[in-house]
Amino acid sequence: MNRRLKVVSLGGGHGLYAMLSALVRLDVDITAVVTVADDGGSSGRLRREVPGIVPPGDLRMALAALAAPDAEGELWATTLQHRFAGEGALTGHPVGNILLVGLTQVLGSTVAALDALGAVLSTRGRVLPMSAVPLDIVAEVEGLEDDAAAVRRIRGQVAVAATPGRVRTVTLEPADAPGCPEAISAIAAADLVILGPGSWFTSVLPHLMLPDITRALVTSPAHRLVVLNLAPQPGETEGFSPEQHLDVLSQHAPGFRIDTVLADRAAVPLPGRLAAAATRIGASLDLASIAYPGTARHDPVALAAALEPVLDRAQFGSGTNPDPTAATNSVDPGRSAGARSAGPIT
Repeated sequence: MNRRLKVVSLGGGHGLYAMLSALVRLDVDITAVVTVADDGGSSGRLRREVPGIVPPGDLRMALAALAAPDAEGELWATTLQHRFAGEGALTGHPVGNILLVGLTQVLGSTVAALDALGAVLSTRGRVLPMSAVPLDIVAEVEGLEDDAAAVRRIRGQVAVAATPGRVRTVTLEPADAPGCPEAISAIAAADLVILGPGSWFTSVLPHLMLPDITRALVTSPAHRLVVLNLAPQPGETEGFSPEQHLDVLSQHAPGFRIDTVLADRAAVPLPGRLAAAATRIGASLDLASIAYPGTARHDPVALAAALEPVLDRAQFGSGTNPDPTAATNSVDPGRSAGARSAGPIT
């Protein structure tokens, strides 16, 4: 197989930005599939002011992560991320959000707008929305009443992320929104599909809630990697153990097969328990040091190094590890994360 491996990374926000910042250090073909349920900040304001527009914030961040590493690409990436100052109507809006909304209106398509802006940035991959329809997250949350078992429905990504209760399940509205055809095609053609890291209920799980995208993920022949977060997120997964993240994912999408789970070594207090949880769902566990020491921020170089053995499995077609006693694989954190050549299989 003398070609670059096709990698599709699904998520949103800072988690997807971190993953894309790692993937650009590897010699792979990248497609980012981005959540479109954000209703806060600049994206929320634009959704209210421009009916039908897909929230651009997470899409903008993905484009910036993939911008060419030369001076021009860095200039455009910085400009995209720059927020207007002052006290007028534009205050707080990132330049990239305004550009994406304008391009979408001019070209009549979110995908066309992303491709056009990607060409300006000479992006090292393609950015696509999970749907061309703006979505809303609806969560069932317990622990908000005097009766700890009482369940309330919370609507909106910001409200769900900020809820002091415990999120039980999430759904999307409209539930029958169409998946982006280009994203579905990319998933079908992928060698490796990555979910996470990111806000579990508002950036990761939504991809498994949209019927078209879920169907593509379940039927794709790609190797499936789930990357766990460095720390629980207040409001969403506070108090969750690493294995509980896997349990929640499996409960929301029981038909989605996972081949590899990647977690930061320092973020897993009980590796044996997580390895057993991975084995129960048919996956193997890779532990690596993928954070800047002492922080909850991903180190793109270390994360890229940790992805290399997973890419090897995707390239050579190896599936999950059937031996529970060998379910935990250590990745050398000092391994070089230079460009990876997808050489021929012999």
